[in-house]
Amino acid sequence: MKEYILKRFLQLIPVVILVSVFSFLIIQAAPGDPIQNYIKPGMTEDEIQAIRVEYGVDGTVAEQYIVWLKHVLQGDFGTSIYKHRPVAEMIGERLPSTLILMGSALLLSLLVSIPLGLWAGLKKNKLADNMISFLSYLGISIPQFWLSMVLIIIFALKLQWFPSGGMHTTNVDTFGDMVWHMVLPVIVLSLNNTAIFTRYIRSNTITQLEEDYVVTAIAKGTNKRKVLRRHVLKNCLLPIITLAGINIAGLVCGSFVVESIFSWPGIGRLAMDAVTSRDYPVIMGFTMFSCIILILGNFLADILYAVVDPKIRQGMGRKNG
Repeated sequence: MKEYILKRFLQLIPVVILVSVFSFLIIQAAPGDPIQNYIKPGMTEDEIQAIRVEYGVDGTVAEQYIVWLKHVLQGDFGTSIYKHRPVAEMIGERLPSTLILMGSALLLSLLVSIPLGLWAGLKKNKLADNMISFLSYLGISIPQFWLSMVLIIIFALKLQWFPSGGMHTTNVDTFGDMVWHMVLPVIVLSLNNTAIFTRYIRSNTITQLEEDYVVTAIAKGTNKRKVLRRHVLKNCLLPIITLAGINIAGLVCGSFVVESIFSWPGIGRLAMDAVTSRDYPVIMGFTMFSCIILILGNFLADILYAVVDPKIRQGMGRKNG
């Protein structure tokens, strides 16, 4: 197991390097010079060069990349051109808010999709399965920005059950108030994953119910729902572990639209503000951070898959032997 983990970890290194190169080159290819926004009339060439040195945009592209990569490896993503603050510090301040929102969305997706997927697989081609399948296709198809606006109009403006945005009510800093503000954005963020997870679990449930061990257990008189809970469920969750790992980055770093619409103070909104103000160090830092989260999410999914799936553990044992 240790050798497997080490091997998977070493495979991440070239991926991280390639990601850093592409992240850097994409920003370099963007039109315009962000330093021009901070050059005031009457500045000398030495003063302009000092600004370029401060923000790491002096020298050739290769030299800039090497300097930037050295700082990234030390946990320094540079300094924001717009706010004149360390990018790592800005991401660190916003990250907890995003983790709370996205973690809640992922948890809700799992809690809803597992029973729905199992039930749909158990009732294959019956009314319950057809209804769940229809709702799943609907959940996959609905755009997040459209659903966000609809929920705000109905539940925030018309019914006034929930706030339209923010993380807390003014002068109120309680857990209950935060949960109240989270309801609408969590629903929006969890809908797509819930639909996808449900489809995967349904498909795997149908496959597992046709396996010999299930057919034999049912033939011996074991209750079908008992077999579903004790045996089928575990095998159905294997692909969900991989999907959850892949979706970690999507949830943590892909929330531009939802965080902007609901004014949630997370890193998605930070990145959106950086794009608007052409704050390149923040954009590069966010891109690199999101890629690292995606890679680590896949790495974690591989480890969990190996822990849960006995076939993989047996294969590793034979190799070690």
